[in-house]
Amino acid sequence: MMDVADVLWRLAAVLLAFLLLPLIVGQAEHKAMAHMQGRVGPMYAGGFHGWAQLVADGVKFAQKEDIVPEGADRRIFQLAPAVALLPYLVVLIVIPVGDGDAVGQAVDAGVFFVLAVMGVGVLGSLMGGWASANKFSLLGGLRTAAQLLAYELPMLLAAASVAMAAGTLSLPGILESWQWWWLPWQITGGLVFFTAGLAELQRPPFDAPVADSEIIFGAFTEYTGLRFALFLLAEYAGIVVLSALTAVLFLGGWHGPAAADLGWVWTLLKTAVLAFVVIWLRVSYPRLREDQIQRVAWTVLVPLALFQIALTGVVKVVIQ
Repeated sequence: MMDVADVLWRLAAVLLAFLLLPLIVGQAEHKAMAHMQGRVGPMYAGGFHGWAQLVADGVKFAQKEDIVPEGADRRIFQLAPAVALLPYLVVLIVIPVGDGDAVGQAVDAGVFFVLAVMGVGVLGSLMGGWASANKFSLLGGLRTAAQLLAYELPMLLAAASVAMAAGTLSLPGILESWQWWWLPWQITGGLVFFTAGLAELQRPPFDAPVADSEIIFGAFTEYTGLRFALFLLAEYAGIVVLSALTAVLFLGGWHGPAAADLGWVWTLLKTAVLAFVVIWLRVSYPRLREDQIQRVAWTVLVPLALFQIALTGVVKVVIQ
C-alpha cells in the first residue's frame, strides 16, 4: 500500500505541474509582451493587470467550432494535437526537482529518454501538416521536419557532453556529479542545447514553420477550437520542459544555497528565468529565413557542440 500511495502521489505531483506550469508561462508571455511592446489588450481583461486574459482565451477556444477539412486524413488530423502534447507530460516524470528521490521516476538512460520523447512531440506538427489537405499546412509540416532533422543532432551532442562529464546518463546522477566550476566549462554546450531546443519548439526566431506572413499558420492552419488550443498548450509545455532540462543539465538544477531544504525552489527559479528568456527572445529578434535556420544549425551549432565534446574529453583526461 505504501508503494502504491507513493506512486500515486508522484503521478499527481507531475500531473499538477503539467497542468499549471504551461498556463503560468502562457500568462507570463501575455504580460511580458504587453509591457515590452506596449500592448494594451492583455493588460485590461478582468481589471487588475489583465488577470482574466487567460480565462478569456480558454473560453474563446472552447466556444469555437471543431472543424475537420473535407479532404483531411481525419484520424491523423484529430490525433496530432495529442501527439504534440502528451510527450511533454512523459518527460516531466523523469526530471528531478530536488535532491534525493525528488523525481517522478529515475531512468538510467534519462538523457537519451527525454531527447527521444521530445522528438516524438515535434512529430505532432508534422502529422497535423500532412493530414490537413492544405498546401500551406503541408509546407509548414515539411519545414518542421527539416528543423527537427537539423537541430536534433546539436541538441544530442550538447547533452552528451554533460553525460560524458558526469559519467552517467541518469539525470539525478548528473546532478549528483555536478560541480559549480562546470558553469564556465559547459556554457557552450548549454547555449547550443537551449538554442536547438528553441528551434525544435519552433519558437521565434526559429518560427518559419508557422510564419503567418508567409504560410498563414503553417501546420496549424486548419485547426480550430480546443484542438488548436492543445497545440498552443504543447508549445508552452515544451518551454517548461526545455527550460527545466537546461537548468538540470547545465545550471546545476537543485544546487544552490540551502539545497537540502530549498533545492526544488532553485530548480523552479532557474526554470522560470530560462522561460522568461524564451519570451524575451520572441519580442526581441525577427524571424529567420528557412535557409538561415539551416545554416545556423549546420555551420554554427554542430561545430560548437563537437568542440564542447572535445573540450569535455580533454578536461576529463586532465582530471583523471
